[in-house]
Amino acid sequence: MKIYVDDVMPYASEFFRDLGEVVPFSGRKVEPGQLDDADILLVRSVTKVNSALLAGNQRLKFVGTATIGTDHLDTNYLKARDIPFSNAPGCNAQSVVEYVLSCLFLLSEIRQQPMQSWTVGVVGVGQIGRRLVKALTALEVKVLQCDPLRAAAEPDFLHLPFAELSQQVDVLCLHVPLVRHGEHATYHLLDETALQALPSHVAIINACRGEVIDNRALLKHQQQMPRDLFLDTWEGEPTILQELVPHCHIATAHIAGHSIEGKARGTEMLYQMVCQLLGKTPQWQLADFCPSPIMENLQISADFRLSDVQNLCRMLYDVRRDDALFRFYLATRGFDWLRKTYPPRREFASLQLSGHAIPDFLVQLGFKRQQ
Repeated sequence: MKIYVDDVMPYASEFFRDLGEVVPFSGRKVEPGQLDDADILLVRSVTKVNSALLAGNQRLKFVGTATIGTDHLDTNYLKARDIPFSNAPGCNAQSVVEYVLSCLFLLSEIRQQPMQSWTVGVVGVGQIGRRLVKALTALEVKVLQCDPLRAAAEPDFLHLPFAELSQQVDVLCLHVPLVRHGEHATYHLLDETALQALPSHVAIINACRGEVIDNRALLKHQQQMPRDLFLDTWEGEPTILQELVPHCHIATAHIAGHSIEGKARGTEMLYQMVCQLLGKTPQWQLADFCPSPIMENLQISADFRLSDVQNLCRMLYDVRRDDALFRFYLATRGFDWLRKTYPPRREFASLQLSGHAIPDFLVQLGFKRQQ
């Protein structure tokens, strides 16, 4: 059995070595015909899995993507060929939340305002959005939510339509899937008209899909009426609108979900799915391969307060590091190089906290109490 895996998927060889021959490939550069002998295909969001890519493969048993989103999979084509497929829901949700929190901490410094004085709008309240809402609530930040699909399915879900929510917030956090057509399309959700209608004080954080914002309209808007802007995702990746970069407080290379755990958890979830498909008992788990964190334990004083959270979080992750790398290397090394060589980052849960009384809000953010 041949198991083709994106070559930046962490620990793929370790997880799948007992199930077949593991064949790494470049997810961005893969060509039709290259995968014709694949029995299992495991990708990330940079690979468009469609009829053009798979036309020559008549043996494929499963397609998995180690991501939350599936917009890069032609699911209708896979269904027509009766090829099972799956994503890895929630695999990097915590990592993205920690990225957004780091952006919000920075915005608080820029504006010289406590986060608790804001209203944050979370647009898309799925795997990532609901965790972000939980974290912001723990930080005593007022949150408004927009998710029409959840509102339709959950009568008690507190939903505001996008146009209404966007007029009532100080920060707009985008966490929607990319949907190009239909009643709930998110493609160019923020187009020129929506950007003009958005109050000038509203900051934008986009850590979902670049095409959710019309980047050329955003550039025009920033040149005329700049707002606080944080972009991790861009239209046309990896060939992005570089003129937009100087207009961002934070600009990064689609790495919000790239913590060690965020990437590796997707591999682990796909491994479990393939084992189930093959009728095998999983032999490995993430803890078998994940390295020990540089900081494992920290004692918290009884005087620790909500105002100290920012310093604790920045010990593990400060988004300004990734912004600096992006601005320094984008022109010379490129977008994909930045993603492929992304330096290690650990999630909050890698640091166990000890002390007389660990505040509940730290646990809500994702930190672990020492057992």
